[in-house]
Amino acid sequence: MSPLPFDLTHLDAALAARLAESGLAPLRLKGRTLLPIVQGGMGVGVSAHRLAGSVAALGGVGTLSSVDLRRHHPDLMERTRGLNAGEAAKEAINAANLEALEREVRAARELSQGRGLLAMNVMRAVSEYAAYVRRSLECGIDAVVVGAGLPLDLPDLAQDHPEALLIPILSDARGVQLVVKKWERKKRLPDAIVIEHPRLAGGHLGAARIADLDDPRFDFERVLPESLAFLRSAGIEKEIPLIAAGGIRSFEDIRRLQSLGAAGVQLGTPFAVTEEGDAHPEFKRVLAEAKDEDIVEFTSVAGLPARAVATPWLKAYLKIESKLQAVAHVKARCTKAFDCLAQCGLRDGLAGWGQFCIDNQLAAALRGDIKKGLFFRGAGGLPFGSQIRSVRELIERLLTASASPAAAAA
Repeated sequence: MSPLPFDLTHLDAALAARLAESGLAPLRLKGRTLLPIVQGGMGVGVSAHRLAGSVAALGGVGTLSSVDLRRHHPDLMERTRGLNAGEAAKEAINAANLEALEREVRAARELSQGRGLLAMNVMRAVSEYAAYVRRSLECGIDAVVVGAGLPLDLPDLAQDHPEALLIPILSDARGVQLVVKKWERKKRLPDAIVIEHPRLAGGHLGAARIADLDDPRFDFERVLPESLAFLRSAGIEKEIPLIAAGGIRSFEDIRRLQSLGAAGVQLGTPFAVTEEGDAHPEFKRVLAEAKDEDIVEFTSVAGLPARAVATPWLKAYLKIESKLQAVAHVKARCTKAFDCLAQCGLRDGLAGWGQFCIDNQLAAALRGDIKKGLFFRGAGGLPFGSQIRSVRELIERLLTASASPAAAAA
């Protein structure tokens, strides 16, 4: 057997061999050769240390989500239970979440055994965005990934950590140009850019309105070549790999996107339903069994379009959404005792935004409560249909040609 054309330092050997046979190109980030597969960050608690560490251990990019990680730690939940709304409660909860973040990074590092790459996803829209970024970097996270807003200040927050990778999530070529030009003035470039398709991804989506989700400027066939053309004109094409995200489910999807210029791909829902996924088994069942006709788009409390499974809670909420928006008003303080979002439709009385507590609903989903939970999900059938399989099996399937969801479910 001829030597593999990859440096195996950060790769699982068996998957490296499969990658070489597949004809797909590896993802190269800051001198590391990786599988061209990124596991997207999913909160609240859906992608914590077990999932992210397992993906990284095989040579991919494993991503933790920074939001409300205390929910995986009973002692931290007990410490913050029953607090009345106010500054003291807010400080206690924020401190608990930062402590949970440290624990999760440490546990993910132990699982990864030095392979792959570990990232922390931080939503620009959360009030503790800067604190999450700084603490993640202090904990030695390999990369910080930021979406749900333009992270124009990320280079400033990371100025004491020049070796950490900084990766914005954007959805069109205009966003790519804006971020790169702003960052250039700060003497730092993105180490990669995730290009997320709002019509295909789950969770909060990178479009201003639901009506914009079908805008052709988001199509991979357009945004990837346009972004590459801009990077080429700026002389930095080879410095900033593009990672396509949204609705990616197969080897053929990865091959097609690499042919369009993507260096790798990011997947969320297929990883959320793996055996190693950090959510409750009922959460995984709901996502795995949902069809495209079971998924709805709506406006989240963060003011962004969102995509989720039409569970009993979401159906009931959407029936009365217009009535709730009509009487929206500013609340004296957040009923959760901490302000998870910098701007919240419910707390701030923003009539065109969602009128529910997103932390309550996502936490319910994490524990598998279908009657109360908000279950974010991307479009498209899953690689193993409704089956729950391991991270290794998922990555093997993604690196293997002609493995359709229909064949997997048979």
